[in-house]
Amino acid sequence: MMKIRIQAIIDTDNQKNIIEDIVCLERDELTAETLGLTLNEAKMINAEIQRKMINHQMKDFICHHRFCPCCGTLHHIKGYNTLIYRTLFGKIILKNPRLETCQCQPQSQSSFSPVSSILTEHISPELSYLEAKWASLVSYGQTVKLLEEVLPLEAHPSSIFNNLKKVSTRLEEEVGEEKYAYIEGCQRDWNQLPRPDTPITVCLDGGYVHAREGNNRKAGWFEVIVGKGVQEGHDPKRFGYVANYEKKPKRKLHEMLQAQGLQLNQDITFITDGGDTVRELPHFLSPRSEHIIDWFHVTMKITVIKQMSKGVMKKDLEDFEKSIESVKWFLWHGNTFQALDILESLDFDLDQFAENKKHEKYNLWKAVHEFYQYISLNEPFIPNYSERYNHDEAVSSSVAESTVNEVISRRMAKKQQMRWTQKGAHLLLQVRAKTLNNELRGSFKHWYPKMEKCNDNSLAAAA
Repeated sequence: MMKIRIQAIIDTDNQKNIIEDIVCLERDELTAETLGLTLNEAKMINAEIQRKMINHQMKDFICHHRFCPCCGTLHHIKGYNTLIYRTLFGKIILKNPRLETCQCQPQSQSSFSPVSSILTEHISPELSYLEAKWASLVSYGQTVKLLEEVLPLEAHPSSIFNNLKKVSTRLEEEVGEEKYAYIEGCQRDWNQLPRPDTPITVCLDGGYVHAREGNNRKAGWFEVIVGKGVQEGHDPKRFGYVANYEKKPKRKLHEMLQAQGLQLNQDITFITDGGDTVRELPHFLSPRSEHIIDWFHVTMKITVIKQMSKGVMKKDLEDFEKSIESVKWFLWHGNTFQALDILESLDFDLDQFAENKKHEKYNLWKAVHEFYQYISLNEPFIPNYSERYNHDEAVSSSVAESTVNEVISRRMAKKQQMRWTQKGAHLLLQVRAKTLNNELRGSFKHWYPKMEKCNDNSLAAAA
């Protein structure tokens, strides 16, 4: 039988070292199961060390604030209340004294609580970070199970959600003002900028999330816009927002580009699906940008029309398919004039069925008519895809399709039965994008500068 006693030595400036007993571990003969610490033992040790540490920290802090900084008079204790503080290693109930203020200086209050003035939030920054990070990656319930499995704490999905909402709201408050244009200066100024980094390709796309309005859990769907900036030699950046909720969509895109180091003399390509919600988004962000329509969405619409025609065209099927193939060929080579001419002719031939929704060719007319309007609206953004493809330039937003799956589907759609309010989905997206971009930790370091400094000092002292 082996007994291992673990103790903590409290070293303070004002008194001799204090030795605190933490735990006594017993071990039988060495086996794979008894080698080292078990998870429960590690959780118990950390929780006990923290409890001892906080007791001494509180005593030292309160003693330091018992005297008036102006005249040195002792502050009398008016009373006590309890303050609950959640940490990585359990919930702590603190005995929080309220001190009477000194009369040597004019005071707005008769008493004050030094502990409450420091602990304005009832959750430690480290725990807040972990809860927000994991809640953005998996469901709130799974986040609770994960944290309780590896840490000596108790959590609840509602507290996880409330914390994520606070973190996301704080991120939103840091977003700058929305502008119509973000291009500043003139060509002379841009020419004096340092040599730019590699070009950036930004893919924008949309996805849909199950909606919820109040107690109505069958409120349909709402659209979420996501984007991903890809740059050779650099990690990609992502952003997302709910289309009808976000008030600063262009600012969000601009800040993502700034995080990638975008200069106004740098080439940037925006690839979108040409939808109404993203058509205006890339405008006036950079003088050296180009906006093209995703070839994948163009061919997808053509494929749908061809499939619909097989069931209703019958005798004219061959001629119709040749016309649609010609449209595809002209668009691939950037000849929108010829493509629109053929589409207009097909639209005119099917127009006789436009008023009869019960006719078998009505849906085909509707698809052709909508495709004609789609190409007309996005004509300025349809390049010569063949030329771009031959020069190894992007023609498809396959990256955006993967971003929809990465940012939305894995957390909010696929295998998730939960329905979302627009606000709840939007707030989650902000934290999820920060997590996927490896930027969430940086935001917490900015909010709580001593969080990282404390870690560095502790590790340096231990070494």
